[in-house]
Amino acid sequence: MLVILHLEANYKMFRIEKIDLKTSGAINALVMDYFGKKETLKHFYNNYLDKKGFSDLLKTNLYEGLDRNLLSEILLKQSNLVTNTSALSLKRIETLKQKNVFTVTTGHQLCLFTGPLYFIYKLFSTINLAEELKKEFTEFDFVPMYWMASEDHDFEEVNHFNVFSKNFKWESKQSGAVGDFKTEELKELSGLIKESLGTTENANYLSSLFEKAYIDHSTLKDATRFLVNELFGVYGLVIVDGQDKQFKDQFKEIFEKEIFENTSFNLVKESTDALNKLGYTTQVNPRPINCFYIENNLRARIEKTASNFTMVGTDLSFTEEELKNIIKNDAVKISPNVVLRPVYQQFILPNIAYVGGPGELAYWLQYKKMFDDLNVFFPILMPRNFITIIDGGTKNKIDKLNFAPEDFFKEAQELINAYQLKTNNVFALDKEKEELTKLYNGLIEKISAVDKTLNAAAMAELQKMINGVDLLIGKANKALKQRSETEINQITGVKQKLFPNAVPQERFENFAGFYLKYGAAFLAELKEKIMPFEMDHKLLIEHNK
Repeated sequence: MLVILHLEANYKMFRIEKIDLKTSGAINALVMDYFGKKETLKHFYNNYLDKKGFSDLLKTNLYEGLDRNLLSEILLKQSNLVTNTSALSLKRIETLKQKNVFTVTTGHQLCLFTGPLYFIYKLFSTINLAEELKKEFTEFDFVPMYWMASEDHDFEEVNHFNVFSKNFKWESKQSGAVGDFKTEELKELSGLIKESLGTTENANYLSSLFEKAYIDHSTLKDATRFLVNELFGVYGLVIVDGQDKQFKDQFKEIFEKEIFENTSFNLVKESTDALNKLGYTTQVNPRPINCFYIENNLRARIEKTASNFTMVGTDLSFTEEELKNIIKNDAVKISPNVVLRPVYQQFILPNIAYVGGPGELAYWLQYKKMFDDLNVFFPILMPRNFITIIDGGTKNKIDKLNFAPEDFFKEAQELINAYQLKTNNVFALDKEKEELTKLYNGLIEKISAVDKTLNAAAMAELQKMINGVDLLIGKANKALKQRSETEINQITGVKQKLFPNAVPQERFENFAGFYLKYGAAFLAELKEKIMPFEMDHKLLIEHNK
């Protein structure tokens, strides 16, 4: 397991600058107004995301009917699927048997080698929220949870990661739930990663970590469990996989209600329409049936037809009686979609907060009526931290260009225009040419008094001088243009660094590139600087050495 460094108080790699979320453009209007306690949104959630909201929540009798012993038993069974579940994580699973222990959860896809950076930020935001709540409410305990989206079937979203603008991609013809994908195909990619990262101590660790996770484990979900344990187990993070027969068996009644009564469709649509009327763009459009049928290499949407239930895209179909028997005897074959999955999570966990990105929080706000109808607790919605990392070299370029780091959240052309304006990047000698003309006119007047035939020669000399000055102006402007092109290239280079391929850094770059440079201290300092109750965008700026 990765040994996380304890940073000395006098050594920090990064300092923090904070910018407004609206300035950074990280948040959609709906979630921004949720943060701002807009009155018209208050019936789309229960408790607000501040400490008072948690205090009020914890005064109620939460999850009294939950079978905590069964939950602990299932999580312990799952944790034993890999060999590196930490002692602290195992202890946390045991504590869930107690009525004063609750979970705070984030969910995420099984992205290859953690995918983009914001996955790291989500997990640390969740871990730190649990720790902060424990400090504030000492009579309770809080367990950070990572819900693996093992049943998702969009392989293209999880099969790659980017380091140093190099894309590492897993090509596969497998189908069905990605958690069940066999990882034996990754041997060739593992060798490519090892070759590309180099032979430094940090590179060797990353190559070894990839190999231990993906080559030594046969499925993507086991590999992901091992990887996340290795990076975050030291903090007591507990991993839960919803693709579990014992969990699904508890959810049978809601599966039946969803498939045969379509309740969630009507309620989520009602909330969606209400949000649309308020002017918000919503994230999810519910279906009449928000479930999939899952088995072997298949995950197919269930759709009601005139006579039976079809598995979309396949030849499979079931009568109502057959489908009810599947739910009764083999509920693990029913998989919730993005609408029903949050209900499933809240049904099986004693969860009081969900930590997510802006898109996730937006669609959770569409669901409260559905939760109320199903009598399932609706959690407090917490944002993950939003972060951009600026290394020392990039910060030096920003300083030399006379910009502030937050300026680079503007469009590149706007930055270029601003640079040209503030550097007065045009060379002109209009005043000097005017004075030269005035001088020559005086000379011509005196020469004309002596001999008027010299007038033409004097005017020709004046024009020659003006032409010479214009030639110098042209050369000067050419030199300025060449110099400006250097700065313009620097502006576009910095913009590309912070927004690679026009995508925010946290949504593109993998942690491995930063680990190569900073080592384990990088993750340790992220853990230290992520603050769960701070609603801002953090710039982590490397101290110049």
